[in-house]
Amino acid sequence: MYKIAIIPGDGTGPEVASEGLKVLEAAGKKFNFQYETKEFDFSGKRFLSTGKLVDDKDVEELRKYSAIFLGAVGDPDVRPGIIETGVLLKLRFALDQYINLRPVRLYNPAFCPLKDKKAQDIDFVVVRENSEGLYKGMGEFKAKGTKDEVAIQISYNTRYAVERCIRYAFEYCRKRNKKKKLTLCGKTNVLTYAWDLWERTFNDIAKEYPDITTDYAHVDATTMWFVKNPEWFDVIVTDNMFGDIITDLGAMIQGGMGIAAGGNINPNGVSMFEPIGGSAPKYTGKNVINPLAAICAVSMMLEALGETKAAGAVENAVIKVVANKFKSLAAGKMGYSTTEAGDMVVNSL
Repeated sequence: MYKIAIIPGDGTGPEVASEGLKVLEAAGKKFNFQYETKEFDFSGKRFLSTGKLVDDKDVEELRKYSAIFLGAVGDPDVRPGIIETGVLLKLRFALDQYINLRPVRLYNPAFCPLKDKKAQDIDFVVVRENSEGLYKGMGEFKAKGTKDEVAIQISYNTRYAVERCIRYAFEYCRKRNKKKKLTLCGKTNVLTYAWDLWERTFNDIAKEYPDITTDYAHVDATTMWFVKNPEWFDVIVTDNMFGDIITDLGAMIQGGMGIAAGGNINPNGVSMFEPIGGSAPKYTGKNVINPLAAICAVSMMLEALGETKAAGAVENAVIKVVANKFKSLAAGKMGYSTTEAGDMVVNSL
């Protein structure tokens, strides 16, 4: 019996979460696993009425769950950063979800903006360190509000966190068992403190994995190769900021935010799975948002829970729908409503 916490969130989050749960229910019946859910209202609407988001009591309750399934957060009536910090970053840090896992896989070449790329050309995974770096929120102002103002933002990196992230990436690359190639993405020529640590740690750990081929690419070169030669990549490991940037480019070359899912992973604790596209408030309530990213997040969640057959079946059901049914992966252009898209995945499953 799995206990799954549901955070529908804001905007179109509840709509896509509903379709993800529809597919989860079908997978549970087909593959004979049981689960129970509880909904948590961490949203902009709640914040505006109560001033509260996630507090320490909420975190302690969530520790008792098998996984967390998130719709989306972000409300146009709340200043940017408040909900993201108060929900996403709060949970990532408090639950030590130190890996952000982003598969980038092209399901239908017709939806790829790159010329002449086939499905096999875009099939890689980004392993992003999820607990440190610039996202640690460390820094200060000096002479704020004056003409001499200085803003200092610190990229905080520890050997402990860097090593566990890189080791996870090596293990993931080995388990994935495709090209067995791990690329370190950084900026060693400019960020000479943080990336000296990353590069030394990467090279030290690589000695323990002689079966894995390793290489290095500057982050700016990585974005170039994503567009020109995405087939070069298998697994990429990088820090919090660079990972945040390159994965959105990855989402675009796999067909757009409508198909991009991610996991915030604590390998020994509670992990959280989500579609990447955000709350998309302009589409709220119109039944036109693409739910496939949320459904792919369900597949990732099942994989993490050990339900590997169910996870593979859900992803394959999505692939069939994308390959044979959809006119587009963009909201309002799919050729189907949000609920119809969810129903098609259930039928395919």
